[in-house]
Amino acid sequence: MERPAWAPQGIDISVPSVSRMYDFYLGGSHNFEVDREAARKAMEFLPGLPKIMQANRAFMRRAVRHAVDSGIDQFLDIGSGIPTFGNVHEVAQAADPGAKVAYVDHDPVAVAHSQAVLEGNDRAVIAAADLRRPKEILANPEITGLLDLDRPVALLLVAVLHFIEDADEPYAAVAELREALAPGSLLVLTHASYEGIPLPKEEAAGTVGVYKNIRNPLIMRSHEEIGRFFEGYEMVEPGLVSMPEWRPDTPQSPEQEDPYAFSGFGGVGRKA
Repeated sequence: MERPAWAPQGIDISVPSVSRMYDFYLGGSHNFEVDREAARKAMEFLPGLPKIMQANRAFMRRAVRHAVDSGIDQFLDIGSGIPTFGNVHEVAQAADPGAKVAYVDHDPVAVAHSQAVLEGNDRAVIAAADLRRPKEILANPEITGLLDLDRPVALLLVAVLHFIEDADEPYAAVAELREALAPGSLLVLTHASYEGIPLPKEEAAGTVGVYKNIRNPLIMRSHEEIGRFFEGYEMVEPGLVSMPEWRPDTPQSPEQEDPYAFSGFGGVGRKA
C-alpha cells in the first residue's frame, strides 16, 4: 500500500483507526482503504452511522457557540480526531477571534494532520496525549503554554469516552480533569448508547463487534452511566438528551429528523 504524503512515517497503515473511520463517516479524505473497509462493515449492522456522526458534530458546534456566549474563550478538546470543516477552533474563533483551542489526540495521523491545519494559527495547538493519562495532558507544555487553567475552560469529550473501557477508569480520568478546571468551566460530552438506536440491540451489537475486532472496543453505556460523568457539574438545560434535542438551531420537530440522529446522548455541565 502506497503511503500518502499526509500519513506520518512510523504508523501502520494496514490497521484501521477509529479517528480515520470517523473521518470517513463524515465524508473526509484522510482515511485508508483498511479504514473504509472496517467502517463499511460497521455500517452493515448500523447503516445510520454517518448520520449519528453528523448529529454529533452539529451538537459540538452548538455547544461551542453556547460556551462562547457564556463568556468562555478557552477550549480543551480531548480525543479531537482528524480536523474536518467546522471544527472547534473554526466555530469558536468565528464567534470570538480571541478564543484559544488546545486539541489532544493519541492518533499520530490526527496529530500530524492537525498540525498542518493549524499552521499559522497562534491561538490553536495540538498535543499528542491520551485521555487515560490526564496528568500528562494537564502538564503538556503545548497546552499549558496556550491555556490558563486558572480561568474557565470548556472541556470537550466528544465521542471519545465510549472508546475507554471501564478497566481504564474513565470516571476517574474525567474527575481528575474536572478538579483541574476553574469554577465556571464547562464539560461538553457525547457518548454512544444502545438507547435511541432505531434497531434491536442484537442488530446494533454487530457494530460493537466490528470495533472489538479492530482492537478498539466500543463501550455502549446507558443514560444513567453516561450521566455519572457529570458528577461535580450542574447540568445546563435541557440536560443529557439525544443530540438533536440539545438546543436545536431550528424548532424542527424530531419526526422530521433521521431517526439515527437520536442515537446516543449529549450534554453540557457547568462546574460550580
